Amino acid sequence: MNEKYSNLVESFTFKNGITLKNKVVMAPMTTWSSNDGYTISDDEVKYYKKRVNGVGLVITGCTHVQPNGIGFTNEFAAYDDTFIPSLRKLADAAKSAGAPALLQVFHAGNKALPALIPDGKVVSSSAVETEATAFAPSVLPSELSHDEIIEVIHAFGETTRRAIEAGFDGVEIHGAHGFLLQNFFSPFFNRREDQWGGSLENRLRFPLAIVQEIKNVIKKHTTKPFILGYRISPDEHEEGGLRMKDTYELINRLIEADIDYLHASLVNVLSSKPVDTQEEKTYLELIVEHVNGRVPLMAAGSMVTPDDVATALDKGLSLAAIGHTLIMNPDWVEKVQNGKEAEIKTAIKTSKVSELELPEKLWNVIQASGPWFKIEE
Repeated sequence: MNEKYSNLVESFTFKNGITLKNKVVMAPMTTWSSNDGYTISDDEVKYYKKRVNGVGLVITGCTHVQPNGIGFTNEFAAYDDTFIPSLRKLADAAKSAGAPALLQVFHAGNKALPALIPDGKVVSSSAVETEATAFAPSVLPSELSHDEIIEVIHAFGETTRRAIEAGFDGVEIHGAHGFLLQNFFSPFFNRREDQWGGSLENRLRFPLAIVQEIKNVIKKHTTKPFILGYRISPDEHEEGGLRMKDTYELINRLIEADIDYLHASLVNVLSSKPVDTQEEKTYLELIVEHVNGRVPLMAAGSMVTPDDVATALDKGLSLAAIGHTLIMNPDWVEKVQNGKEAEIKTAIKTSKVSELELPEKLWNVIQASGPWFKIEE
């Protein structure tokens, strides 16, 4: 192995004692590939088993904690105990090579799919119209009532209990990408005037309540160490949207709440910069500086080559999450370890798709995604 990549394969130990064999993480990625009843499909099992051999930690794609929280077609569910066997099937596949596996839990909020949720009623922190995305239409969501908010918080706890019963080693709270937790944290999307909105303190209340609920469940239902991570998007492009100043305070409060790691979701880990910034510093540099070693820091975003990952770790990341490159190179870590990094592919060859064991539904999404992936004949 090339010595300049030695930091990738160093082990990493969380404060709860769980040790990873290296610092490369399988990033949480939606597969659009569940069975029609939102249970894990055999194709998804093959997809995970193909990709977990080299990495130190596996984070699954997101699962919705309530029926009205689904954000993608054929997204596996976890909102009822009837889904525990399905979750166990996923946990077994994700852990099949010996790395710990985390279940990513979320509620899509104003990005939920009206066609797939009860009565087509999309909910959010406030009734603020959303922009259409590649995956969700523009909608005017309904504002959650206080009682409904309490139900959502409870649902995150119940889904964590199911993750424990299914055999996962932890959960990652998805507080990024403009989903429900970010709807509440965002000054643009949260226009409430009660205890759940308005001031920064009030906008922090919902995500921090979910962290506390999950911690309570972990304490009650686990007999061994269990990881709790939190994923953030640092800011929003909307005028009056989330900015780094507020995100720094969220990070402080998450550290005070004793999470096990913070996960920054970025377009490009090495080059992306804040909205409206006049600085030269990237998100990575700013977040590393602010965290200042107080909590392990993970990031994901356009890290394709081992040089990308090694550079990010050298800049202060504790763990590097790779996604697209792992789809194209299931044996990415093994290639690096064996000095075969020149063989790492940056495009999907249509003639090799069957070898990659991509679920058909995922392959269809990739083909329709435009610049998302480079595809070659």
